[in-house]
Amino acid sequence: MIKAREEIPSQYKWDLTAICRNWDDWSAAYQQLEAAIDAFPSLQGTLASGPEALLAAYRAMDDMGALSYRVWYFAALQYDEDQRDNTINGRRQRVQILFARQAQAGAWFNPELLTIPIDTIRGWLKANGDLAVYRFAIESLFHEQEHVLDEGGERLLSYSGRFDSVPHDTYAALTTADAKFPTITLSTGESVTLSYGQYRALLETNRHQDDRAAAYRAFHRMYAENENTHAALYSGVLQRDWFHARARSYKTTLDAALHGNNIPPAVVENLIAATREGVAPLRRYHRLRRRALGLETYKMFDAFVPLVDHDERYPYDQVGEWIVESVAPLGPEYQQQVRRAFRDRWIDVFENAGKRHGAYSAPVYGAHPYMLLNYNETLDAVFTLAHEMGHSMHTLLSHEAQPFVYAGYTIFVAEVPSTLNEALFLDFMLARAESRNERIILLQHAIDSIASTFYTQVLFADFELRAHRLVEQDQPITADTLGGLFSGLLREYYGDALDEEEGSRLTWARISHFFSTPYYVYQYATCFASTASLMQNIRGAGGSAGRSGAVSRYLDLLRAGGSDYPMTLLARAGVDLSQPDTVRAVTTELDVLVARLEQELGLT
Repeated sequence: MIKAREEIPSQYKWDLTAICRNWDDWSAAYQQLEAAIDAFPSLQGTLASGPEALLAAYRAMDDMGALSYRVWYFAALQYDEDQRDNTINGRRQRVQILFARQAQAGAWFNPELLTIPIDTIRGWLKANGDLAVYRFAIESLFHEQEHVLDEGGERLLSYSGRFDSVPHDTYAALTTADAKFPTITLSTGESVTLSYGQYRALLETNRHQDDRAAAYRAFHRMYAENENTHAALYSGVLQRDWFHARARSYKTTLDAALHGNNIPPAVVENLIAATREGVAPLRRYHRLRRRALGLETYKMFDAFVPLVDHDERYPYDQVGEWIVESVAPLGPEYQQQVRRAFRDRWIDVFENAGKRHGAYSAPVYGAHPYMLLNYNETLDAVFTLAHEMGHSMHTLLSHEAQPFVYAGYTIFVAEVPSTLNEALFLDFMLARAESRNERIILLQHAIDSIASTFYTQVLFADFELRAHRLVEQDQPITADTLGGLFSGLLREYYGDALDEEEGSRLTWARISHFFSTPYYVYQYATCFASTASLMQNIRGAGGSAGRSGAVSRYLDLLRAGGSDYPMTLLARAGVDLSQPDTVRAVTTELDVLVARLEQELGLT
């Protein structure tokens, strides 16, 4: 039975008063932001008058941006506590509408700035130290100059902002607020309602294949009943992306997604190509799982259950202490910040009725990060906590070190600290493991992490790229098209290591990133490769001096926020993603781990 929110003790619920004290405080901030938005157009036509005018405009945008965090997240986080609450959803939608007005009010800024010769602006930057803070922001805007429209074009595009989130908002309502979760009867006679948390826990813990199959099929039937609606929503996402790409004169949606961060499209294309060439260790692992589990058929619902019995539960409070210990290699100051997150109620821990599923870290500027979990005491939930803590520490260090304009960071870097935190926690858990079964479980987790964070995300990226290319080629998007595309990719990546299951063709409909943040998931894989490179030195591959330098460079990466292009920031930390060997090293690591697991299982 899923608990009501009122039944959960307050120490396991986030305290949002660091954002706003109450709704009256929120209303005041909303009105302040509204007034700032209304005032901003008065600066139009002033930028060319000199560095002081340009500085005033940038500072006005910073002030609006900082207020936007407070106004948005106070409503959005409370909505995620219970997405059935229409009153809070209404407030959240008011903010979205206000953001559309904000985009319209500032539509003139970039086109006007781009009319000023860059050499003139560089002279201002040299002469005015306060304005010089914005050097990278200005240089990166001129990098995008050919894709910035005139004032009328930018204003017209800004109007579309009201519609851009509709596919995702509709998807969220369909899959959460209006979801009718199925109930199944297990082989034990127990009835289970398959909420997202319960479904995942069942696949990861239930030893009976028939129970896993029943859960998988019932859960995917929920998507099958609305597959044409899901396909229509995803078609809306694809058409929206293609509209924006063409409006800004990009050749493809991939170009549009990557150009702003100065990432060559070849990075994604080569990532997919290198991963497809390196699927042999992935198939080897799943063939090993089939043997270890003694299964005649092996399907996707068999891919998560532990290979040995190890039914240990991981109480949240105990895990919090372990996570603090696990980050010791990053230094005492970093550890202290992690302690604060647990102590000061930055985390909303347990599932409750109506709560958004999944997990995230919200980067609330002017307060501190907030983490949403649906913690269920499984090993997967433990590592999810470590993962989100990595995001939160990235936010904290970036916000502390950078001015507002660079306090945010790109997705391309964002998954490095989260996966690195997981790697540190895995090292900690393996070091304290005392039994063969626990070593097997942890090795399985390490392998599953590579499979899910690297291979699966590349498969998803492959799907996204192909789906977007269908739209770019004026091809229709239907449920059959998307299901066939996803089924084909499963065969290409897993080969005969995985037996086909009809419901698996609907997996695309379950991936919320497809509907909310297109061209996001490939970055899990590039970040995983970056983490593997960084961890070699943090673990001490270069001796104590090398370890110290690696930690220092890594923390500098977190503090850098968005102050430069992401591949440049990673290069300073010692990671070169332009080299294929950085990607291939992950497949090599997987092969080594699978061999070690084979030895532990006695199945070499």
